Amino acid sequence: MKATSGHFVLEENVEYKDLAEVFPEVLITFLQETGQVPEDEDVLRMFIYLNQSELEKNRKPEGYNRKGRMRLVFPLDRKEFYIRGTSKSNEVVRIAEKLSRILKVANINHELEWNRLYLSE
Repeated sequence: MKATSGHFVLEENVEYKDLAEVFPEVLITFLQETGQVPEDEDVLRMFIYLNQSELEKNRKPEGYNRKGRMRLVFPLDRKEFYIRGTSKSNEVVRIAEKLSRILKVANINHELEWNRLYLSE
């Protein structure tokens, strides 16, 4: 299977603060799997800190929306986050499934859906 985006649609009972504890693992895994880990460890710590601080306040974080081969985005109008590749690929599917497993282990109830970007925008 190939996809351009993998969406983690959070169930109604899940709040952003529920993601705070697991988010560092999600972000680090995403960056490692996509080859986008910042060279400077302080930059990585800053991304984790800024996102985790927002989640702890039950607010939508920034994610990782930098120019690169993949992005991790929290859209403004929906209770979800997604990863998006620059083209349809097996990598999007593989990484999304890996992140979904991390969320499941942390008991974050969600549905993993594919290619919903243009349906919801």
